[in-house]
Formats: sequence, C-alpha cells, structure tokens
Amino acid sequence: MWYSTLILSSSFYLLTLPLWAEEKGGVQPATEGEKKVVKGEGKEEKEKCSKTTHTITIGGKKLHYSAVAGEIFLSREKDGAKGRLCYVAYELENKQKRERPLSFVFNGGPGAASVWLHLGGLGPKRIVLTDEGRALPPPVRYKENPLTWLAFTDLVFVDPIGTGFSRSIPDDEQTRKKFFGVQQDIESVAQFIRVYLTRSNRWTSPQFLIGESYGTTRVSGLTGYLHQRYGIALNGVILISPVLDFDTVSFHPSNDLPYLLFFPTYAATAWYHGLLPSTLQQKQLTQLLDEVEAFCITTYTVALAKGENLLEEERKKLLHEMNNYTSLPEDLISHYNFRISWSEFTKNLLKDKGQIVGRMDTTMVGIEPNPSQLQPTYDPALDRLFGPFSSAMNAYVREELKFESDVAYEFLNEEVNRAWDWSTGLTKEQGFIDVSHTLREAIAVNENLKVFIASGCYDLATPYCAAKHTVNHMWLGEQRPQVMVKLYQAGHMIFTHGEALQKLFKDVEDFYKGAVRN
Repeated sequence: MWYSTLILSSSFYLLTLPLWAEEKGGVQPATEGEKKVVKGEGKEEKEKCSKTTHTITIGGKKLHYSAVAGEIFLSREKDGAKGRLCYVAYELENKQKRERPLSFVFNGGPGAASVWLHLGGLGPKRIVLTDEGRALPPPVRYKENPLTWLAFTDLVFVDPIGTGFSRSIPDDEQTRKKFFGVQQDIESVAQFIRVYLTRSNRWTSPQFLIGESYGTTRVSGLTGYLHQRYGIALNGVILISPVLDFDTVSFHPSNDLPYLLFFPTYAATAWYHGLLPSTLQQKQLTQLLDEVEAFCITTYTVALAKGENLLEEERKKLLHEMNNYTSLPEDLISHYNFRISWSEFTKNLLKDKGQIVGRMDTTMVGIEPNPSQLQPTYDPALDRLFGPFSSAMNAYVREELKFESDVAYEFLNEEVNRAWDWSTGLTKEQGFIDVSHTLREAIAVNENLKVFIASGCYDLATPYCAAKHTVNHMWLGEQRPQVMVKLYQAGHMIFTHGEALQKLFKDVEDFYKGAVRN
C-alpha cells in the first residue's frame, strides 16, 4: 500500500524576485513588477496572498494575531524549473520581532501537506476529534485551539511542491520531478525560508524548525544546508515522530535492526489491548518497556545475529519470550524466523477477531475486509482521518483565511511519494538515507543549537526505539544534553491525543524558553 511509505519516506535555487517591503502585521506581497513568473507559452502568473486578522484566548489572555495565506515563486538556478510554494503564516501582533521566535513547520510523506500539524494541534484552530484522536461523524468541525504553539512562537506552515496548493510551473510530470527528491526538497524549502526571512524582516528573530515523520528527515537535512548555504543559525529543532536513519525502519532481508527496534512497540500494543500474561499486564507501561528493551539488547540481538546457528533450546526459549511479550502465536513467530515486520504484526495481532490494528496508532482497530490478503488493507489510524483533515483545510483556508484556489488541496500525494528520488540523499550512492550525521555536524558547528525529540509509544511508522537508537549512535559526547528525548502515550500523530497534546505543549514551551534564553 502506498500509504505505508508515504508517512515514512522523506544551493541551486535562487529567487529571481526583488525583496518585499515590510509592513506592520507581518509578511506582505511583492509589488506588481516583482511577482511575475513567465511560463513557456509566455503567460504570466502573479503570486497570490491573503492577509486576515484574528483573536484567540490563551491562558485567559485575549491575543491578536495576523494570518497570511500566500505563495512564493521559486526558480531553480540549474535547470530553470519553477514552482509556487504555498504557506500559511501566523504572527502575534504588537510583538518585537527581534525577540519573538519564528518557526517553520513541515509534515512528512514525502507527499504530505502541513495540514496535519497545522489543524491537528499546532495552529490556532484545531479539528474536533475525540480525546483519543478518533474522527467524529461528518461533517467535520474545527475550533479555537488554546494549546496552539502560537502562544510562544510565530508559525509558518509550509507545503513543499506537490503538496497542499503548491505546484511546479508548468504543472507537468517532467517539471514536478525536478522538485521530488531528498536534496531537491531541502534546497527548495531552504530557498523559501531565506526569502521569507528577508521579506518579513525576521533575520534577527530566534529561528526554529519543526518537522513530523519525513518532515524530521527534511528538517535535519536543513540544519546543515541552511547554515552552510545561507548562514542561517538556528536556535532549535523540534522532531516529532522522527526518522533520521532509514536503516532503523526499513525492513530488508539483510537488515535485522528494525526487528529489534519495533519490538518494544509490539509489546506496548499487546499491553494496551490486554493480551499479555497477567504478570506482564499488571506492570506499568514504562516498567514493561524497560524490561522489553533490556530483552532486545541482551537476548534478542544475540539470537538474530546467530541466524540458523540458534540451538534448539535457544529457539524454544526465544519463541516463548517473544510470545509472552507480543501474544503472537509461536508458530507464526517461527514461520518468520523470529523477524516480525510491522505489517505482519498489525495483520495478525487481532486476527482471531477479524480485526487489524493501526500502524500510525496501534490503539486504533478496524475490521479487515480482506482476511486472506497478507498485507493490511488499510490503516484504521490514518485512513479515517483523510476526510476530516482535507475537508477542514479546504473550508478553513477559504472561509477564514480568504485564500481562493480551484486547485485540489493535496493532503497526501501518492504521486510525490512514488516519484521521490531517494538517491540524492544517499552516502556514496548506496545504503539507506541517514541525516543524523548532518544533524550531529550542525550541533557541532552551532554550539547553541538545541534539539527536542518527541515519540509515541504506539507508533509503528517511526517507532520510539528507532529514535533512541539513532540518538545513541550520533556520538554527541559532551553535547548530548543539547538533545532532549521524550516519550508520550500516543501514536505517530501525538498531537491528535488530547492528554498527549497538553504534555507536548508544556514540554515544547519549556524547550523554547531554554533555547531562546541560551
């Protein structure tokens, strides 16, 4: 299924336009002569921009803010490829820009628009969901979000080319592909950031990057590129459900690492659904996870390394322990040679009930319409949110932000994901994408850079142990305290859970205070 990779998977651009002039209240569009892009047939297009003002009550205080929904034209220096990159920016009014943090926000995919973070939990408006993050019966509703991160930072939600309303110019297959790739993507959004900082006069503001899923891959790559190409030194980076080293999440016959790193999430899921033996079921989740992580390091790792050389007694003991921690049948575990992928787990955990569990959030379950199919037919944690998020964004951007477009809003674009050029992110043109070394180098060069990592214990897209493993192998030494890692009882989209969102808000607010103060 294409969605399986869509949420995971993740200096040539120079803008040919003069700078914007700043006016009170945020970013303003360029003048008539500055915002033209000439298409091949000679047709000219102009940047669109809509500015509105709003109020919100946060912590009992009524705050005024401006919202700018607009687009910036990009032009690729090497081959002349052009595109319009759309965004929504929020700024609190009557604040000193030199002191006010500014954050650029990206979702993942590749192919995901920023609507998920935007209306899921970070923006001033939030989709109405249950406290567990489940969709309510249609039609969708959104409301004021008292936990918006606008409380402590101005926000710019960015939709890379091929997502949201952002498109290549012309919008054809040949031009689109020039933007679809690891390095191509980093360069284009870096260009956007440079131009936005210039047009809004925010070069001296504290600057942050926020990413989720593949957005964390993008953001980590940006840390080095922004500094080396444009001299942009960041205060902080927030990585939500990160994937920095794809070696940790890519199931492959010669790669045993993901089986180890996904296993604690299997145990957390079985615990949540009440499937473990009573001695394990009675434990607190944190206690259980500590025990399972220790099992993975001391026992499971050695067993996988031995391959076929496992003795019969070792096989029996391992089967028993893996069954205890996951409730999966021993014959199934044996069939897969002790190597259970996320799809095999989600398909089989509740198979006797005719159900599958979610990948993005394993607390979510749904019926399996195709029981004989080896792969899950859909993700009950993700697919059910397509309608609410797409409908809410299409209404919100027009009704409240006054941005009009007949272009389809691409909330998850399959074409982008299929066409993604992963080769431009590989080291020596082989192996797996790994931007953790880029982030490590950025921390080494920028001694004040702080990193906040948030993971959900019920996430089988980017499991929390993969993030821990990556950080443990960045060899940060005395700079290790600059990276903060937090675990939440939620799935991939931590912000859709009411309680988790509150904890995340408080943790990130404290992180911003520390990053700006230092």
